[in-house]
This record gives sequence, structure tokens and C-alpha cells, in this order.
Amino acid sequence: MTENWIPKTELGEKVKAGEVEDLERILQLNKPIMEYQITDKLLGKMQEEVLDVTRVSRTTDSGRKLSYRVTTVIGDKKGHIGIGTSKGKNVPLAIEKSIKTAKKNIKSIRRGCGSWECGCGEEHSIQKEVKGKTGSVEIKIKPAPRGTGIVAGETAKKILQLAGVKDAWTKTRGKTSTTKNFAEATLKALEGTRKTR
Repeated sequence: MTENWIPKTELGEKVKAGEVEDLERILQLNKPIMEYQITDKLLGKMQEEVLDVTRVSRTTDSGRKLSYRVTTVIGDKKGHIGIGTSKGKNVPLAIEKSIKTAKKNIKSIRRGCGSWECGCGEEHSIQKEVKGKTGSVEIKIKPAPRGTGIVAGETAKKILQLAGVKDAWTKTRGKTSTTKNFAEATLKALEGTRKTR
């Protein structure tokens, strides 16, 4: 997929030339990823999941125009996760666009064993309790002992699984039926795993 890629940014050129081989370095320097091929090149094949497909319409002078809004999540189950939302005239096109957006929005999370009940030291959960909020949706994710599984709503469960978290407890508030906000709140919470305080 990246063989025919012609980079349009300086970062893209460095990644294609092999000068930058570590995604973590890019994320630590807070450099924006403007080309989805950067993620493809550095992380390879990732798992993709469609979270939501919604029909939306807008009124123009010529009448109502229908399109589809799709929210997708991608992850490698090794601590990398991305969420993308896009609109398109048909569902396959919107899915393709939202996957590319998710690759540009890739984040890195820190996994571990933060449960006092377990203390095994392996990367099956998260290291500490984290919170995230988008719109009316609030989510709190807590480390859980090995074997607990992911105790969460369907959207948060898919995101945590693709991020490589196997055990976690969650608590949510707000309108979690708004999949886009629920997904973004979950990602914001997971980003908190990288903060030292």
C-alpha cells in the first residue's frame, strides 16, 4: 500500500526514506500526522472496526442532500489506537475516508497492571484510573485484575480491545448512545494514561 506513495510532507518524506522509524518519537514531539500512509508504514496492518453509521441530511437551495456519517476505530492491540469520522455519499466511501482519518489521528497509550488486587506487572490493563469527556458523555476507566475482562458499553469495549487492554472497569455518564462522543471520550481517557500526573 505504501510502495506507490508519494509523500507530500517533510515528515512523510523522512518516514518513506527510513530516517524516522518510530511512531512513538513522532507522537512525543507532538508532530501532526498529515498522511495516513505514515501510520501504514510504521505500524503495518491494523484492525479496523466500524462503530457507527448515521444518515445525515442538509438543506440546500436545490433541496435536501443526503449523506452518511461513519465513525471507525483502528488499533494494533499493542497500545496504538485511532478514531476517525467522515461523511460520504455512500457508506463504503465514508468508511474508507474515516479509516484514513483514524490513521492520521493515531494515539499511543500506556498499558500496565495498576490493579492493587493483581499486581502481576504485565500489560493486561492500564496503570491508573483515567477520565475523559466529550459533549455530555463522561467515562472513567479503572485498572482491573487479570481475568476480569472489559466491563464496558459496546463502543468503549471495542476501543479498549483494539488498544490492547484486556481487563478494565468503566463508569459512564451522559448520552452514551451518541457513539461519536462516546468514542472520543474513551480515547481522551486513554490518552490520560500517558500523563504523569
